[in-house]
Amino acid sequence: MYSAQSSISKLTNLCEISSVEVGQHFYWQIGGFQVYAQVPITFRIVIAILLGSATLATQNLQTIPTSGQNFVEYILEFIRDLTRTQIGEEEYRPWVPFIGTMFFPTFVSNWSGAPLFWRIFELPHGELAAPTNDINTTVASALPTPVAYFYAGLRKKGLSYSGKYIQPTPILLPINILEDFTKLLSLSFRLFGNILADELVVVVPISLVPLVVPIPMMFSGLFTSAIQALISATLAAAYIGELMEGHH
Repeated sequence: MYSAQSSISKLTNLCEISSVEVGQHFYWQIGGFQVYAQVPITFRIVIAILLGSATLATQNLQTIPTSGQNFVEYILEFIRDLTRTQIGEEEYRPWVPFIGTMFFPTFVSNWSGAPLFWRIFELPHGELAAPTNDINTTVASALPTPVAYFYAGLRKKGLSYSGKYIQPTPILLPINILEDFTKLLSLSFRLFGNILADELVVVVPISLVPLVVPIPMMFSGLFTSAIQALISATLAAAYIGELMEGHH
């Protein structure tokens, strides 16, 4: 009887620990469920920015580009060169859209965490922040990468691709499988940790001193956010390029 009560007490304590939250959060009440609302709100704004930018960028294209068109073409060439460098001259072209899809939403999401921007909006509880400071977002954004390099390996080598898991010896099968799993963890946790730490470094001084004082730190955070988006896209291209070149 005492053992059963002790087990119930431990389970209750675990439930209390799992309900601990850092800061305040904003939820929607949908039926009898609470839905975490901050990330859906901010990510829809990110999608609107990307769609609006793409629409404006593709209007009235000229054979001799204007300054705005030059800027868009420069960004696209940057993504193309990044993909070509990591995947190789012969195989890179089909992967340019995928690497661009990995880069642009991450880039805009990271920059959307600027505290100055979100102070325009007020919520009943909590405050808006970058979608990428939520581990669910970074894991979801990293999931297409292993799917992509599995597809790349199967397209390049067929079913013989699975033979890489038992090379150079079948004893290494668990380690080779774990290597693919750690790639997903690396993509998701690196982005999440850096963006969350960057926002905390900026938000804490803002809460203690006037808003003007932490502005240099905000610019540093924007630079860091851009670098993290570049790292995510580069790693995704590198993982695909590793399989396309036949390296393990």
